[in-house]
Amino acid sequence: MTKIATEYLKSFKEFALKGNIVDLAVAVVVGGAFGKIVSSLVSDIVMPLVNPLIPGGDWREATVGQGIKVGAFAGTLVDFTVVAFVLFFVISTLAGLKRKSEEVSAPPAASPSEGPSSEENLARAIERLNAYLEKKS
Repeated sequence: MTKIATEYLKSFKEFALKGNIVDLAVAVVVGGAFGKIVSSLVSDIVMPLVNPLIPGGDWREATVGQGIKVGAFAGTLVDFTVVAFVLFFVISTLAGLKRKSEEVSAPPAASPSEGPSSEENLARAIERLNAYLEKKS
């Protein structure tokens, strides 16, 4: 192989094996599996409960005119709504659990007598800002 091809393959290997790319690949695979679970939830549990309430049988097969599948579109909207709700529920639950674990593991607040006061921190910050501005001019 030529030097350019070798360099290109080396760069590609570094790119492909970065943590972010691997994490993204795992997320896509898990997301696909999660999509199948949600699709099954909608088609096998939610829709059998909804279909009897809608006159005309299987509303996902409803069409308007020749080939305009409004039922399929409505079904996709229902699928999206269920997916969005399930994701909201899962993310909210995980955020709540994370918040609780952070509250439990958070160190107690320092007493005011420990460390510099807010006024001292502000004074230091102003001094650093003034020094920076003097360097710039």
